[in-house]
Amino acid sequence: MRAVVIGGTSGIGLAAADQLTKNGIEVTVAARDMSKLSAVSNRFAGAEILDMTDRDAVAAFFESFGPFEHLVLAASPGAVGAGPLKEVSIADIETAVTAKLLAYLYAIQQASVSQSITMVSAASARAAAPGVVALAAANGAIERIVSPLATELAPVRVNAVSPGVIDTPWWSFMPDDQRQAQLADWTSGLPAGRPGTAHEVATAITYLIGASYVTGTILPVDGGFTIA
Repeated sequence: MRAVVIGGTSGIGLAAADQLTKNGIEVTVAARDMSKLSAVSNRFAGAEILDMTDRDAVAAFFESFGPFEHLVLAASPGAVGAGPLKEVSIADIETAVTAKLLAYLYAIQQASVSQSITMVSAASARAAAPGVVALAAANGAIERIVSPLATELAPVRVNAVSPGVIDTPWWSFMPDDQRQAQLADWTSGLPAGRPGTAHEVATAITYLIGASYVTGTILPVDGGFTIA
């Protein structure tokens, strides 16, 4: 049993790769940062350099990799595109969409996957908060394509996890003390009362991969953000 985790060297992707490996799945991680790949290469069956915005490289990677069972799409351009719409450049908005939504779609086109595809979106898809318009556009589109893909690609199962405020390196654009204070402030009013962890999101990804009768589902992992 083989799995490919795109964006598998940090945060949610790395936690998912670790959990799948512990479950006996042969995991190959792919990411664009060579230093991060080198740091985790001994933990997995394979570690490949891959820029998801380089379509020739993506096509070549999947052609050489061949058929496999599970694809996890956890790559992200980070906080590019965050901020008030009037202040964000159209180039950053384009990056937010291209480097996530379009990158996911192209990977799905190219991958010879036989059992499941699990995408990572984000609660910004459903957030009525200022400063997340570009992120909501990318993640909202990812959540909307889950059900038609699940129908079109059947019997391959297609699902997504939708994390809320998760304490991962995604937030590294903030100084550490500011980040911790901000995460605590954003989550204090949630039923869970705290930020989530990458491990908790990875547990949801692992569940979806193993849940053979679950497809077309978006699973929020957000501490109650959806209902708050």
